[in-house]
Amino acid sequence: MTASEPIASSGRSRPEAIKAIPLRHPWRWVFAVLVLGLAAAALYTFAAAPTLDWRVVGQYLFFPRIIQGIVVTLELTVIAMAIGVSLGVLLAVMRLSVNPVLSSVSWFYIWFFRGTPVLVQIFFWYNLALILPHLTIGIPFTHIEWVGTTNQIVSPFLAAILGLGLNEAAYMSEIVRAGIISVDQGQTEAAQALGMTRVHVMRRIVLPQAMRVVLPPTGNETISMLKTSSLASIATVGELFYVQEQIASATFNVVELLVVASIWYLVMTSILTFGQYYLERYFARGSAHQLPLTPLQRFRRMLLHSHIPPPEAAVEPTSVYTRHT
Repeated sequence: MTASEPIASSGRSRPEAIKAIPLRHPWRWVFAVLVLGLAAAALYTFAAAPTLDWRVVGQYLFFPRIIQGIVVTLELTVIAMAIGVSLGVLLAVMRLSVNPVLSSVSWFYIWFFRGTPVLVQIFFWYNLALILPHLTIGIPFTHIEWVGTTNQIVSPFLAAILGLGLNEAAYMSEIVRAGIISVDQGQTEAAQALGMTRVHVMRRIVLPQAMRVVLPPTGNETISMLKTSSLASIATVGELFYVQEQIASATFNVVELLVVASIWYLVMTSILTFGQYYLERYFARGSAHQLPLTPLQRFRRMLLHSHIPPPEAAVEPTSVYTRHT
């Protein structure tokens, strides 16, 4: 006898599905309106400031020198991150090496460059000629060498690249090391049992899986590097902040030029943020059972389906049938 037979014999009909009514939270809307009101008041106060001339902002927003500064900022970001990621991977592998010399050298590098401010490092490379007027490059124990003036070799742009890139490598090494550690050790042991070398295991098994852990903080570091590149102004590099500073000192429109720089920084970081999101979504395909909705999909679902209760709202009371057996 099945669970439904007693119910059919007694003449009782099948109960309707329970319709769950979502719990209302009116205070959430009250606080949301309050926060939006405060944010709108703050924006209006700033935008309607009597001494802020928005015509100057529009005049210099696409100024040729500003655009040139944006290009230099992007160049600094890309080159410094390339150095940071490449050297960071090498330092992470050295840190995890069984060789005590390699692990000690990697630890000292990370300790030193994370312990000193990046502004100090840029300033050091920019003034390297004070302690090394000439640089010599050659083959040891031979007469083959090349001598050059430090000021000619280490230009302001190269000084900024060295300061930003070498500092970033210390942070990227810890990020990569965390990603490598997150991979199950059993996979490494199984690959080595099949005869794969440590280099092949790291390149073909560990690093591809570690990308899911490494990618989010790497995206944050890239966005941070874009803003940190403004410190290159101390080395007189013509990036965005240095260019707007020069224009502001000549026109006395200090706040307006800062607004121009802020707008462009927000535009560039927003583009990087969207790129990071879709890159993380791409690498999450193999680990997530269901990919998260994109911002556009969330917005579309909120507009079209906000009145439809979630699938969990309709609950079938199956326990009713089992109690009469």
